[in-house]
Amino acid sequence: MSNLLFSPAQLGSITLTNRIAMAPMTRSRAYDNLPNDLIAKYYAQRASAGLIITEGVAPSPNGLGYARIPGLFSAEQIAGWKTVTQAIHEKGGHAFVQLMHTGRIGHPLNLPAGAEVVAPSAIPAKGPMWTDQEGLKENAVPREMSTADVKQAIQEFVQAAKNAVEAGFDGVELHSANGYLLEQFLNPHSNQRTDEYGGTVENRTRFLLEIAEQTAQAIGKERVGVRFSPYNVFNDMAVYPEIPETYTYLAEKLNDLGIAYLHLIDTAAPDGAETTRPLIKTIREKFSNTLILNNKYTVDRAEEDLQSGLADLIAFGAPFIANPDLVERLSTGAELAQFDAATLYAGGEKGFADYPALVEATA
Repeated sequence: MSNLLFSPAQLGSITLTNRIAMAPMTRSRAYDNLPNDLIAKYYAQRASAGLIITEGVAPSPNGLGYARIPGLFSAEQIAGWKTVTQAIHEKGGHAFVQLMHTGRIGHPLNLPAGAEVVAPSAIPAKGPMWTDQEGLKENAVPREMSTADVKQAIQEFVQAAKNAVEAGFDGVELHSANGYLLEQFLNPHSNQRTDEYGGTVENRTRFLLEIAEQTAQAIGKERVGVRFSPYNVFNDMAVYPEIPETYTYLAEKLNDLGIAYLHLIDTAAPDGAETTRPLIKTIREKFSNTLILNNKYTVDRAEEDLQSGLADLIAFGAPFIANPDLVERLSTGAELAQFDAATLYAGGEKGFADYPALVEATA
């Protein structure tokens, strides 16, 4: 059997060196919401991945709900990301920036002056939020976005995508997963609007589809990807009956737009009775461009899904944290290092850019 995982792949106009993607992971090292030399070092160390998808990056000040996450809406941020993309490209890598608006997942203490926690509806998400100033707090009650606010947010995403191209990124991923703003619009438990962005499946998907369409027009459809996490209850997302209908409809519409890829988190349904597999197969039938699958993959399982045609790329997340040379380790069967959970979001180089490659660790 051929080994597809380590073979080249085409993504739009880009030729990837292998079919391994580095999944987006928040790491909370962007002080003052700015990318820095340490972040550039971290991604450059992992540039052997066929595709790097960055941590979530806010398209506007309102999207900075977590402490120390980066943005892509100011000239200073664009300049910082240029350093990052240059470091990745010098190592032969490619990178899409994940545009993530946190929506109702946030606290005012984490936001810059003048920003506010906003969402489709004024329904707070259950769960704690870390703030550097006062420790754990409850997620704030968001202000319900007006229709004009929604239109403005669309333009913020589009401008952030233009900024991403200016900063040297190969494309953008619209983060419509894990309970953040775009998924908050999809889910009827967090979206109880009565305007054209709430109610029916067509209305609840409108926000994302308008962002995707206008972003594709602004930077090119081959530079646009979208991430989904059907059945994922992270960040107080609830399962709802229209999940298959919603994501089948989105797959059809995004296929019509001709975007570069869909990125799906293969999450088990909460009751354990099923997984997203039936829905992923439907999406595979509806969406003809690149499909990236993610969630606790092994090399063997990755190869199986690539060989069957269910996936075109496989995204690995947590293993990349402590294994900057993950591609090499997977290809040789070398032992994987384990990350230190206490340093995941702690700030600084420790537990971030100080994990050695295998050749360094054994030298």
